[in-house]
Amino acid sequence: MSTTTYLELSEDGGGAHKFYEVTVDGTTVSVRYGRIGAAGQLKTQQFPSVAKAQAAAAKKVGEKVRKGYAPAVPGGRAARSVTRRQVSSAPSTARSVAPVLWRFRTDAAAFGIHIDEDRCWVGNQNGDVHTLGHDGEVLARYRLPDGVKCLVADDFWIYAGCDDGTVYDLSSKLPFAAYEIAADVDIFWLDIHEGVLNVADRQGGLTVIDHEDEFQWSRRSTGDHAWMVRRDDRAVYHGHGGGVTAYAPDGSGELWHTGTRGAVLFGWQEDRSVYAGTDRRVVQRLAKDSGRIEATYSCDSVVYSCATAPGGRYVFAGDASSSVYCFAEDGTRLWKLGTGAGSALSMQYRDQKLYIVTTDGSLACIDAGEAAIADAQRGTVPTARDIKSAAGTPTYTPARTAEAVELVTAVPAGGVVVACVRDGSRLRMRVTTPGYAPEWNVQFPRHLREAGARYVVDAVHASAGGFYRVQGEIRRLG
Repeated sequence: MSTTTYLELSEDGGGAHKFYEVTVDGTTVSVRYGRIGAAGQLKTQQFPSVAKAQAAAAKKVGEKVRKGYAPAVPGGRAARSVTRRQVSSAPSTARSVAPVLWRFRTDAAAFGIHIDEDRCWVGNQNGDVHTLGHDGEVLARYRLPDGVKCLVADDFWIYAGCDDGTVYDLSSKLPFAAYEIAADVDIFWLDIHEGVLNVADRQGGLTVIDHEDEFQWSRRSTGDHAWMVRRDDRAVYHGHGGGVTAYAPDGSGELWHTGTRGAVLFGWQEDRSVYAGTDRRVVQRLAKDSGRIEATYSCDSVVYSCATAPGGRYVFAGDASSSVYCFAEDGTRLWKLGTGAGSALSMQYRDQKLYIVTTDGSLACIDAGEAAIADAQRGTVPTARDIKSAAGTPTYTPARTAEAVELVTAVPAGGVVVACVRDGSRLRMRVTTPGYAPEWNVQFPRHLREAGARYVVDAVHASAGGFYRVQGEIRRLG
């Protein structure tokens, strides 16, 4: 006769929305776990006797109850609401095509992009994140459990926000869950600044979570469908159906609100300005200190994405008709060209190259230098290289349990030891290696936290908010 214990953890505003189910059938113990509403993952283990199987199951249940899980009825709570952005892409009306240098197809519509000094990142709705060199060479692939909403950078840490409500840190060898967003938040866009996560959602809400994955504050703006959130030291800039609203970073109040020409569909920021692309065919530049509209950049179709050259010297936009635009700072249109790869859902400019990710799942590198653009306008463009992923490209998936993390019995040279300690009702991670502030918390995967557990990481780095972030491989210290 088999027995099953089903538990759930669903904290109001705390981000957790998980189940844990333990079944004992004779000498077999089966554990199923995951996000509420999903099938989850299954692990089974054999024991030498029924008594030992029952004891092991009771221990597992007790550990979860002590972490806040409670008995529940399967199906009593609904799965989190997920809205995938519905986009259409018409052929470009531009007379000429952009000078695409290379193109990498990911097989699904892509919203996530980040271009740094060394690599290009692209994330698509299948949950695939690929990294490429600036020459187009495919370097690695991350396989995440759900569609990638966006890729964001915070210093040199890279995060992927996914449809399942999890934000993964991709800066280590294996991706790990750094934040989990409450199930009642239908995520549209994310930004991270000094470890603080800012979430814009379908209802026009804004939720702020700190580096320890703990809820800080939330606000409801005047419009819904909030596709823009950007943050700096001075404010959080929230773009939605009613315009752009700036809030104080500590949540103490609204700093300003500006109605835009149309609903905001994308946002960008520079030091002194934020840029909002809208469904009324414009990008508008707003002053960060007052919300005053400083310039308007007119396109010929709904604006899906925008970006700037450093300091806002040039403003770029991508529309629903597979075109990309470049404007001077004052709003003068300099050029419009077809992408040749669908509509640009996100974009970024770096070193005279415009990188776009598109409705057909492509990451494309466009030569945005003056000479290349002039040639393209005359009808002369290079033959774009179609990049293929090599069979041996390394693929990384998140570690789901502590048992999935490599076990070591000694600290490797240069390794840093991080220990899990109980702080009231919370489990915190602290550095125990000499030379680090022992009272500072460490941003660390929640599912790896067990009181007394110790881990070794390649390095930890201090963040401005007074906490540490890990870098490199995570290993358990036995």
